[in-house]
Amino acid sequence: MKTLAQFVQKRRDELGLSPKGLAARCNLDVNLIEEIEAGRELFLPTTIRQNLAKGLKCNPAEIKVLEKDFNGELVSPEIIESLKELILNGAGGLKCPQCGAALVTKVARMYDLEDNLVLHPKAHCSKCFFQIH
Repeated sequence: MKTLAQFVQKRRDELGLSPKGLAARCNLDVNLIEEIEAGRELFLPTTIRQNLAKGLKCNPAEIKVLEKDFNGELVSPEIIESLKELILNGAGGLKCPQCGAALVTKVARMYDLEDNLVLHPKAHCSKCFFQIH
């Protein structure tokens, strides 16, 4: 089975686009496109999935079936919410609740439909599949 990263790269190549060109076509940040193609973004918010599908000229469902959501299986929603709050408050040195390895964190700056800034905490484990999206 194809991964999300492989699917996006292949469709982008078929359309003759660079990552920057795809980002412009989708109205997404080029860093996000690179994260998806590197396999570090495995689950996408609905609006990003829709923009990406439009840019790749495919159905959002084709992208959705390739996404992976590992959070719900092993880590409680309370722990995830707590980690999100810590990330938004700038806490460093966070550890993965699944394996104890270092979490790589960032705060994505996104805009809603009314052009209001929305801060979205993100994290992925440096060793296992855990991620906060």
